[in-house]
Amino acid sequence: MKRPLYLIIIFITILLAPSLINAQIQTRLRVIQASSTGRGIDPSLRDIHGQLGSLFSFTSYRLLKDEIINLSTNSPAIIQIHPGRSIEINLLGYRRDTAELRLRIKRDGEDILNTQLRLSSGRTVIIGGPKHGEATVILALSARF
Repeated sequence: MKRPLYLIIIFITILLAPSLINAQIQTRLRVIQASSTGRGIDPSLRDIHGQLGSLFSFTSYRLLKDEIINLSTNSPAIIQIHPGRSIEINLLGYRRDTAELRLRIKRDGEDILNTQLRLSSGRTVIIGGPKHGEATVILALSARF
C-alpha cells in the first residue's frame, strides 16, 4: 500500500520539476537620484522614504526609472539607465522565501558595481550606487514570488 503512495509523490515531483526550473520572479527596480540640493521626495518613493532616510542623509530623492522585470534563472535582464550605463540583474536561484540575485552596474561595458544579494519576497533592498553629476544614484530592488 505504501508503494503506490511513493509512486504518486514521484509522479507529482516529475510534473512540477520543469515549472520550478523555468519559474520566474517579478522584480521591481527603481533608480533614484539623491542629492543634498533642494528638498523633497518624489511621491512614488513614499513607501521607501523611511528606509532612504535611515540609510542616507540626502535631502532630495527623485525617481529616474521604475522597471518591472520578470527574472528567470540564468537569464539576465539588462536595463539601460543612461547612455553608456546599464544595470544587469541575474536570478541565480531561489527558495520559497528568498531569491539570490547578482546585480551589476556597468559603465561603458566595465563593471563599476558587482554584488550578490538575497532578497525576501515583499521586501526592498536599497543599494547606494555611483555618483551621477552632483547627485548619487540609489537602487531600490524588490520582488514578489
